[in-house]
Amino acid sequence: MTIQEAQQKVDEWIKTYGVRYFSELTNMAILTEEVGELARIMARTYGDQSFKKSDLSKNLADEMADVLWVLFCLANQTGVDLEDALRKNIEKKTQRDADRHHNNKKLL
Repeated sequence: MTIQEAQQKVDEWIKTYGVRYFSELTNMAILTEEVGELARIMARTYGDQSFKKSDLSKNLADEMADVLWVLFCLANQTGVDLEDALRKNIEKKTQRDADRHHNNKKLL
């Protein structure tokens, strides 16, 4: 599915099952919460923190999908076409950073 299709599916779900979107500010807070949940799993899986029993049932892919879900909600609410925005962002980074990382000795 494309990013545009995903945004549309989230919009359809919200309008069918969710009654309406939460406010943009509420969704921003939810996005922060979801990123925190993802960070918790990353810190325990790839970092130095130990797992707690409550962490063992968490699913990395599902946490990433939760982040995307709320980001799609925010994009829909604010009129952002994320597919177009991502395309433009990649172009910007390509032009700006064409040689930058190749010249970074820390990455070699």
